[in-house]
Amino acid sequence: MSYGKMNTFIDIIERIIIKDAEGFRTEVDNIVASVRAYREGRHGNEKWANRASFTEATDLFRFRCIPGITITASMVIIHSDKRFEITSVEDVKGRGMYLEVLAKEVVPSG
Repeated sequence: MSYGKMNTFIDIIERIIIKDAEGFRTEVDNIVASVRAYREGRHGNEKWANRASFTEATDLFRFRCIPGITITASMVIIHSDKRFEITSVEDVKGRGMYLEVLAKEVVPSG
């Protein structure tokens, strides 16, 4: 994967719960990392057909591994003011160079 294909900027966010002095809980977004990524939307090609077990995933993000940070399914990706819930994280070819993340776009209802 070259820098030319990684032309999308994303923020990787985790939700943190903070308690105040009275014991009330507040959820806050904490930006873990801002990176360049390759984004591929879901469409009817052979690769997406083979990912039948992840039918809810709408987008694929591929980016370089970030040293010291573990990406989990409890995190969220923000790209162009859209939120994507992470459904799957995979190390590409097991080399520790790139991560491939399948994510589902969160559409607000109402």
